[in-house]
Parts: sequence; C-alpha cells; structure tokens
Amino acid sequence: MKVAILAGDGIGPEIVAQAVKVLKALARDGLKIELEEAPFGGAGVDAHGDPLPEPSLKLAKAADAVICGAVGGPRYDALPRPQRPEQGILRIRKELGLFANLRPALMFPELVGASSLKPEVVSGLDILIVRELTGDIYFGEPRGRRSNARGEREGYDTMHYSEPEIRRIAEVGFQAALKRNKKLCSVDKENVLETSRFWREVVNDAAKQFPQVAVSHMYVDNAAMQLVRAPKQFDVIVTGNLFGDILSDEASMLTGSIGMLPSASLDAAGKGLYEPIHGSAPDIAGRDMANPLATILSSAMMLRYTFNQDEWAYRIEAAVKQVLAQGYRTADIHEPGTRKVGTREMGDAVVAAL
Repeated sequence: MKVAILAGDGIGPEIVAQAVKVLKALARDGLKIELEEAPFGGAGVDAHGDPLPEPSLKLAKAADAVICGAVGGPRYDALPRPQRPEQGILRIRKELGLFANLRPALMFPELVGASSLKPEVVSGLDILIVRELTGDIYFGEPRGRRSNARGEREGYDTMHYSEPEIRRIAEVGFQAALKRNKKLCSVDKENVLETSRFWREVVNDAAKQFPQVAVSHMYVDNAAMQLVRAPKQFDVIVTGNLFGDILSDEASMLTGSIGMLPSASLDAAGKGLYEPIHGSAPDIAGRDMANPLATILSSAMMLRYTFNQDEWAYRIEAAVKQVLAQGYRTADIHEPGTRKVGTREMGDAVVAAL
C-alpha cells in the first residue's frame, strides 16, 4: 500500500507526524505500507513556487492514497490567486478526480461534556455528511471581476452542476445509507436556485435505484438550524460543494472540537485523499498544542475505504477511544479532571494503546 504524505503548513506537519507514527507502529505489527512525503500548499510555494508542485502531484497520482495535513497561513495571503496554498487543495481534488467527500460527525461518549450543546442533544450522535467536491460554485465558470454598465466594480461566480455530477454523488450517499440506518437527507436551496431545483430532480430519480432508503429533502438554511436543534434526526446528508463545506464544519462542532473530525475524499475507484477537516491554525503552529486525533482517524478511514483493511482501521479507532477513556485531552477538548497533553504525547498515547 503506497501512501503519499502531504503534510502542508501550520500545524499540518505536527499532526501528520502523529498519524505517520501510528501507521509505522502498525507496520511493525505486519501492516504492509510504504510512506513517501512531498511539499504541498505553502510548503510547495516555498520549495517550488507552486502550491501543488509537479513532483508532489506525480507522487500523489502514483500513490494508492494520500494523507494530507492542512495548508495556508498569513504570510501567503498576499500571493496571487494561483499561488495561494488553498489552490493546491482544489487542484489536487480535480487532478485526482476526488468528487466524493465523506465527513463523519461522531460523538465519542467521553467528549459529550466538551460539546457546546446539551448532552441529551448530542449523546449518541452519528452523522455522515457526503459532500460533492469537484463542482458547484467553487469550480463553475465564468468567474472573475469586471465593471458594470455604471462603471462599478463587481465580482461574480457561477453555480453549476451537470446531471452526471449530481447522480454519482447521490449514489455514494445512497450506498452509504444502505450500510447505516437507511435514511438520506438531500440538502439544497430549491426554492431559490435553479441549480438546486435540478439537483433535487436528479436525486429523486437516483432514489428509484435504492427503494430501501428513506429519502427526504431540506433547504440548507433549515438544515443548518436543525443540526443545532435536533441533530440526531439525521443519518446521511448528501449535498453540494458549497453547502457541504459549511454544514460539515457546523456539524463538527457538535462533537466538541473540529480537531476530532476526519474526512475522506474519494474517486470513482476508491482512491482517496484523507485529511482532518480543520485548517492550518498558524497561531498554534510549532507549540505542540494541536489535536492530532482527526488526522489519526483519517488514516483509519484510509485503511477502511481505500484498502478495505477494516481490522487495521478498527485497531486505530479502538486505540483512540481507549486514549479518550483514559482521560488524555489536548487543549481543545480539555476539561477539569482530565489530563492535558500536547500533540506528540497524544500521538504516543495512541501508539501505546495499539
């Protein structure tokens, strides 16, 4: 199993190092895996003047899977748009055809008190958000800036989806629902957007292939409200790129910390890029404070979704649960009565639990 490591910027190298530590511990137990690292994001700009340098892209294409940290930071904010670290993320998704983003929001029992919502609202929470990743307003053309007829400057973007794009992400959502509680909620803005009207039509048509799954539809503004009012009503949510970006970040906070949430971005064959959903957090970079558990759990998703190695994935997840049960906490999830640890010590604790 060949895995490309793109650690990125800010806390990226620190948290990815802990996931690598865990995978190497499993390798000593017999997991056959090869890891190779390359610069990406701001680190790619520093090394090659490009957030996705050609050697890094070549490595990612040759690998069976990619583990990615986070990218970006204030010192890159003034760069031209093509050189911004975030463009590296968008380009690698497009280059690898990673159209399906799976973002679980799972409440560990030990972290119920860390959520900003009441325990009875979030206890037992287990949601999967399936976000379309290579279309929508993030990639639609035309886009840019111009002057209107009155000489006023304006910016514009294009929200766009084709039927095959909608159908394939809907099918990923339905297939995921079949393995869970057979409930799927499609989120759109059908009352306002023509793109969303078309989205709903295609999802309803795709649903005919999955009669075992109960399908519902919800406007995105209502979905945002329901996620904080009664989140356990959801099982699988499927939605477009823009809405999925916002809702999955909102859902992550239900679980107590964005530092706990892994993600998988998959192509049609199951090759994936695995990363935590949080950003590069430059304010705490290099301070041994970041929570590495989302990245470690992302590596478990990699073993499960790309390599079909459920036993190895379960070992990682069980180790994370054990560490939390033992009271280890990084700063973002620390509560009175628990043991506050740094990034490296948390990684070491997971390895010990293995």
